[in-house]
Amino acid sequence: MISVPKNKPSIQTVRVLIVEDEYILAINLQESLETLGYTVVDIADSAVLAITKAEELRPNLILMDIRLRGEGDGIQAAEKIWREFQIPVIYVTGHSDKSTVERATLTSPFGYIIKPIKEQELYVAIETALNRYEREQFLSSILKQMGDGVIVVDLESQIKYMNQVAEALTGWSWDKAKGRVVNEVIRLIDEETKLPLENPTICALREKSSIYLKNHVFLIANNGKTIPITNSATLLRDHQGVITGAVLVFRDDTQRRLIEERNMADGQAKQLEIQLQEMQKLNQLKEDFLATTSHEMRTPLSNIKMTICMLEHILNEQRVLQRLEPSISWSLNRYLNILREQCEQELDLIDDLLYMQIIDADFYPLELMTINIENWLPHAVEPFEHIAEAKQQILQVNVSPSLPPIVSDMSLLNRIISELLSNACKYTPSEEEIRVNSQLVNDRNYEIPLFEIIVSNSGVSIPIKEQSLIFDPFYRIPQSDRWQNEGTGLGLALVKKLVQYLQGSIKVTSTDKWTSFTVQLPLRLKQQTDGNN
Repeated sequence: MISVPKNKPSIQTVRVLIVEDEYILAINLQESLETLGYTVVDIADSAVLAITKAEELRPNLILMDIRLRGEGDGIQAAEKIWREFQIPVIYVTGHSDKSTVERATLTSPFGYIIKPIKEQELYVAIETALNRYEREQFLSSILKQMGDGVIVVDLESQIKYMNQVAEALTGWSWDKAKGRVVNEVIRLIDEETKLPLENPTICALREKSSIYLKNHVFLIANNGKTIPITNSATLLRDHQGVITGAVLVFRDDTQRRLIEERNMADGQAKQLEIQLQEMQKLNQLKEDFLATTSHEMRTPLSNIKMTICMLEHILNEQRVLQRLEPSISWSLNRYLNILREQCEQELDLIDDLLYMQIIDADFYPLELMTINIENWLPHAVEPFEHIAEAKQQILQVNVSPSLPPIVSDMSLLNRIISELLSNACKYTPSEEEIRVNSQLVNDRNYEIPLFEIIVSNSGVSIPIKEQSLIFDPFYRIPQSDRWQNEGTGLGLALVKKLVQYLQGSIKVTSTDKWTSFTVQLPLRLKQQTDGNN
């Protein structure tokens, strides 16, 4: 709360210190003051004694001669007294030359009386000084208690006043800032561009209107520290409306920004929480949809497949075959085979789609175990040996003897190998080779040791422009008889997702002779605790 100063002292309680080097003049001045009802607390005849008496007696007012005994004059004494004790001074002197008046004016005196002194003139000067001092002290008290920095400048943009908050923010004391051009004390830059900004008081004086700086402004303090501020500049006018200067009001914007950022962060956190809840609901709906869809699609397809099997069984009965023409029996078997293959392909498609959605939604729980690659890989490849043999393909498996046991999910590894070998068997011509190799990755750039599995097949190549698209769902290489084959179109897309789920990577390379899929995986896979890869 801003306190209102008490009323100025009555004449009887106004205590005056006289500083005069001529004793007779000092006594005459004392008699005049006492006649007017003022109290003279003491008389000093030098600048040093005047300063000492001002500190000791703390009078309400000092009548100061300019020429004094000893070192220093009245102007120097008045300046120090006002700076240190805030006691108003009225000059009482016989000097009225221009240089002396200009020097005295720089100390902001509360009056200037030319000797000889008349009592009425003295009374008016004292009462005027006391009234001015009261107003200035009241204003100063308000400005000191303000939380904002305040700087007042004249028409030449020279600083005439600054409060304690302004001193603290700028790092400039009032003594050093007084009379300086405002740009020296208030240095402003744009927060984003770091370019200097024109002082708003200068803008206000030029535009003859109030100025409000935009946001994101930094004040560069005297020690080089940057402080975010908000500020405004308003014109000062005298009683006739003439512009006499401008006042800059500014404050440290750090706390407001912190509150704003905290509120924004809280809002974002709440928004993220809402989004997370919505995602969880969507994931649950997706899981329920996939489970329902899988059941609804699997059931009729499974029934069709079972019906096909029953029809095949009936056709294979010798008694039925004897009643059918061979051509009819062959046709029925052919169409039944087509139906069975289509049903199996659709079931595989559903399995792949479901599997991919489960991986995408992080619903698949990893079952980590220690796996000996040298034993596991040949066992995983074994089902494809018969397929390769039937197609007259050469299938080879090679595991590096230096490969240590790994920690991973065997089910996902089996699915990766199965998909890659299934593709290799589909697209490799007869008499060509399929190779499966596994070894350590000798690259020290990786923080976690890696091993790799390479599935290669000869006799077929993938064009370079297609290699970046080969892992896209349902993508098929156009205008290539070799690649127009059966399948769901999801095999390689699923492999890539499974490899990434195991924190690994996959790439394809192809030449005129060989096409290779290289899977790199960490030797030890850490257990997932947050449901994320």
